[in-house]
Amino acid sequence: MYDFDIEKARANFPALKTGYIFGDNAGGSQVTQSVVDRISDYLLNTNVQLGADYSVSVESTRRSIVEAPAEAAKLFNAKSPSEIVFSHSSTMNLDNLSRSLETDIKLGDEFIITTEHEANAGPWKKLAARTGAVLKVWKATPTIADNPYSLSLKIEELLPLVTSKTRIVAFTACSNILGSIVPVKDVIAAVRAEAKVKRAPKVEVSVDCVAYSPHRLADVQGWDVDFAVFSFYKVYGPHISAMYVRYSTLEASTKPLVHHFLKLEHTSYKLQPGGPGYESAYASTGAVDYLLSLTPHRDLNKTFDAIAAHEQTLVAPLLGFLTAPAQRERGVRVVGEEKVNLSRVPTISFIVVGQNPIKSKDVVRVFDQKGRVGLFLHISVSIIRLLNIPQIGIRFGHFYAYSLVDELSPKVDIDDGVVRISLVHYNTVEEVNRIIEILKEVLYQ
Repeated sequence: MYDFDIEKARANFPALKTGYIFGDNAGGSQVTQSVVDRISDYLLNTNVQLGADYSVSVESTRRSIVEAPAEAAKLFNAKSPSEIVFSHSSTMNLDNLSRSLETDIKLGDEFIITTEHEANAGPWKKLAARTGAVLKVWKATPTIADNPYSLSLKIEELLPLVTSKTRIVAFTACSNILGSIVPVKDVIAAVRAEAKVKRAPKVEVSVDCVAYSPHRLADVQGWDVDFAVFSFYKVYGPHISAMYVRYSTLEASTKPLVHHFLKLEHTSYKLQPGGPGYESAYASTGAVDYLLSLTPHRDLNKTFDAIAAHEQTLVAPLLGFLTAPAQRERGVRVVGEEKVNLSRVPTISFIVVGQNPIKSKDVVRVFDQKGRVGLFLHISVSIIRLLNIPQIGIRFGHFYAYSLVDELSPKVDIDDGVVRISLVHYNTVEEVNRIIEILKEVLYQ
């Protein structure tokens, strides 16, 4: 195992030089200098219309239409760049995908979704409403008796939902609330085996990797998945999303969304109406290059092994504090599994209940005050930097996993939601210790 060089990693992120503690990374990570440089380079040197014969257009086309999908394919382990689709967000990518499938859905077909992030649920809900398909929900359930919020998705609770009419199964590879990694390969294998027994003629699987890809490397070929999506702006890149569509599925199931006169039926570009932001597509290659640079081998598998090992040093103290007997007695309840292992990423959510509950927004407010800056504090960031005041950013809410939070039992105020502290590989153990110090003040003031 390669020893992870945290200082080398942090040196790639200009924003980290401010000393700010970024604890809302599941909502969007910081970007590397290589990404910023590529955006600037594209706009200054190749910002022309694509597809022309003159030299600048040839280079612009190469960067955004050839190089960008080739690099994104590496983060999926896709067979070909022709299976990659770009859009402005994962929600838009999946919404476009669902519209492209509309003519291939029949009345009475069944979709199995989860209550996780709406990006991989909402499009299927709308498609079902348009086509007369039936919705079924695979719900997360508690893992330990003394914490009803210790939820996880379980394969044995999914399989009874599969029938001869199952057409789409959509779930997450990692929850953006629960922080738990779903065994994607095992889930898909079990679904396909069950579908075969029940003689479902055509089942396609959509996996949301948005909360997964900052922490682990996807493997769409090994998973045997039809669709997968992640957001580069949560994987150290620009605000753009990449989606994988298996080529055979692209050919057999999807219709073009582009202008009728464009002959693109056999390319992934048919799912990119209007095209992506080309400077962002090209800039995303900088995020891949950065990840490759983190180990001497320039091997993404080794990079993510090193990332996972480092992130466990962040999970252990934070989750250990939140689940300690004193905090349990105080009313702290982790929303998600409580075990520290490689099936958990450092996205940790919790609430404070009991005889002396604390609203999630009030927990975050203390962090804002302690850091002298927060979500809504009107003070010059430059002044804060000059004063060298510690700054910490975390959040509360439902984080677009509205149904999951709304259905928590005992009930949680949906407008208050949960406190979420979401860390990534550029966070440090020292930052976690500072977060714990403030949590102690919040809980025992």
